Amino acid sequence: MKHETHAGHEHHADHEQHAHAGHGGLGKVSWSMAAQATLHCLTGCAIGEVLGMVIGTAFGWGNVPTMILAIALAFLFGYALTLRGILKAGVDFRTAFRVALAADTLSIAVMELIDNGVIVLWPNAMDAHLADGLFWGTLAASLAIAFVVTTPVNKWMIGRGKGHAVVHQYHH
Repeated sequence: MKHETHAGHEHHADHEQHAHAGHGGLGKVSWSMAAQATLHCLTGCAIGEVLGMVIGTAFGWGNVPTMILAIALAFLFGYALTLRGILKAGVDFRTAFRVALAADTLSIAVMELIDNGVIVLWPNAMDAHLADGLFWGTLAASLAIAFVVTTPVNKWMIGRGKGHAVVHQYHH
């Protein structure tokens, strides 16, 4: 719907176009932009996963508590990386925290579901130790598969003004 231009109200047409762009998402989103957002998510997830495995192993925990810790730390580090960037832009902590939750929750959840699902289903991977090549090979493969699955999710979210599109509003 296009507004008719009335004297003194020429700015309404521009305002309408601007408003629809903001609420309808970013429109056509490149795969490169989606991959960058997914790589950001992957970085936090990988840090959390490895740290969780190291801590769980050091304390002699079983698979389930170690995996729960690794997933919790993946979310923590994923959010922390986003928070760091938003806070650098001068945003207050409360707003930055809300933006990080909105931007990363679905992406990290998909990443962790795929990553941990692959590890659980991979023969003998749950019993591999940090010194085993199977541990690191399975972790690398599971994160790579999670990256491939999560990238289209991020592309879809960014195209609708969600996910990392929210973060980009703060990087001027």
